Amino acid sequence: MIFSLVVICIFLVFRFCSNKPEQEKVVEQKPAPLSVSQNSGAFNQSFSELLQSYYTLKNAFTNADISKVNSAAVQLMNDADSLRISEIQGDTSGMIRETARSFATNISGSAKTMTGEDKIEDKLREFNMITDAMWSLTRTVKYDGQKVYYQFCPAALDNMGGYWLSDKIDNANPYIRDKKSCSEVNDSLDYSRR
Repeated sequence: MIFSLVVICIFLVFRFCSNKPEQEKVVEQKPAPLSVSQNSGAFNQSFSELLQSYYTLKNAFTNADISKVNSAAVQLMNDADSLRISEIQGDTSGMIRETARSFATNISGSAKTMTGEDKIEDKLREFNMITDAMWSLTRTVKYDGQKVYYQFCPAALDNMGGYWLSDKIDNANPYIRDKKSCSEVNDSLDYSRR
């Protein structure tokens, strides 16, 4: 009986002595992750230059300035050839780099062909092909430097429709100057919001 009483006393002592009021739990806040680009700074810089050359070409078409179209096409060709594809990160299979290289080659080739075309309509057809390759390249490499809009005019290129990229929703139509309202946003990419 004494043994039972001792066991009960020990139990009660541990029960009440160890039952200290729980300390307030501090909720630990984890710092928000920094936005880190998927690609290297060198790649992003070269892609940004390529995109700006594209916008310069688009604006030259919008203003119907053929001499600026030709000089912008040469700059675009040079920037496509200089794209730092080897700086694309996270591509263990090499497929992203190879696909990007193919699109950059298409952009360069169409820009070169554009400079040799005499008719504005032929230049605009090359511009439409460049736009397609630029859009696909932007999606492939997931460029996160800025939001890119993919715009469309159904009346362009003899009602076949024509696309262009823009850094803002833009009614300026590179295909049909007098139909600035012939512009609709088909899509946009914004990988910076990851």
